[in-house]
Amino acid sequence: MKILAVADVESKFYYDFYSPGKLKDFDLIIGCGDLPEEYLEFLVTMADCPLIYIHGNHDNFRKKPEGCICIDGDFFEYKGVRFVGLGGSYKYRDGQYMFTENQMKLRIIKLLPKILIHKGFDVLVTHAPARHLNDFDTLPHRGFECFNRLLEKFRPSYFLHGHIHRNYASYIPQKTDRDGITVINAYEYCVLEVEESAENKGRDSEITIQKSEYGVRY
Repeated sequence: MKILAVADVESKFYYDFYSPGKLKDFDLIIGCGDLPEEYLEFLVTMADCPLIYIHGNHDNFRKKPEGCICIDGDFFEYKGVRFVGLGGSYKYRDGQYMFTENQMKLRIIKLLPKILIHKGFDVLVTHAPARHLNDFDTLPHRGFECFNRLLEKFRPSYFLHGHIHRNYASYIPQKTDRDGITVINAYEYCVLEVEESAENKGRDSEITIQKSEYGVRY
């Protein structure tokens, strides 16, 4: 499955300098937050595939992007690939899509029944990064520790996020590996291929979980 992941800024390659057919080879487009609804609508209109998205901390849509599927706070499956979406950033001021660590933990807890029913997930889609994984110490760009717990427990093949603009510093990578999980900073855009083995990862294995691990204390 060929996927285009986008986040934070409109890609000039796929928008300003778009030419017919440039998006035709993608099987799915993923919006990782902080993108105008007009841009998402353009991509899904020009592509011959679905577009799924989560919210960024700066998102303030006047309307839901037409033709796009919001997976924020939800589970989504497409062509056998299982996605979990958790938008927003660490709370540094009041905002609709800003969360404390505990608030994000509660969002994960609400998703657990769907995750367990589907025996895990293959791709975690967020706006903010995980703590100490492509993040900074300042509150506006701090990652969530609960994302680390989610990755460790369910071992998806991919973790896609935005929020950390790669022009902030020269050392910010686009792709990294964390114990076999491919971590992608989707700032502007990134193209990835989900292999067949990744699509079916964990399908035949039972995932068990201790209640205390996902209680209020997390």
